[in-house]
Order: sequence, then structure tokens, then C-alpha cells
Amino acid sequence: MVMTLSLLINASLEHKIRAQLSQTEEFFPSMVKNKTTSKPTARWVFLKFEGIDTLEFDGQSFITGMQEHQNRLLKLLGRLYDIPKLAAESWF
Repeated sequence: MVMTLSLLINASLEHKIRAQLSQTEEFFPSMVKNKTTSKPTARWVFLKFEGIDTLEFDGQSFITGMQEHQNRLLKLLGRLYDIPKLAAESWF
């Protein structure tokens, strides 16, 4: 049951990313060095988001380790994934 749900979420995310990338004619870094793709796999996208951390200091939340391609993809996914919204939430 859990595996089925995980695969459904994975496929849904992959579909949304690919649709948004093709609609806006944007690209995402490929697994091949110095190449881009408009059809990344969800697994590759998850791997490219490693190293992002949230830091909470004096009641403020900060996101560290973000790169440009990650910001562009989050903007393409829509308001639900918007950085200011994520930074305002407390994760701890």
C-alpha cells in the first residue's frame, strides 16, 4: 500500500515537472555533465535537491544551499512550493 502511494506521488510529480518544463520551454540539468533536459525523472530531481537545509535563528527561518536551477523548478511548480512560503513555516 505504501509503495503504491509512493509510486503514485513519484509519477504525479514527474508528470507535473515535465509538463511545466515543456510548457515554458525551460530545462533542468541532466545526468550527463553539461547537458540539460526537459524530461527529468523524479528520482533525478530529488537527487538534485540534496544539500538544502533550513536554519532557524531567533525565530526566523532561513533556507541555505539553494541553487538557481532549484529555484527555477520550484517557481515552475507553482505557489504551493514558493520559497517565501516555505521559509515562513517552522520545520522544527
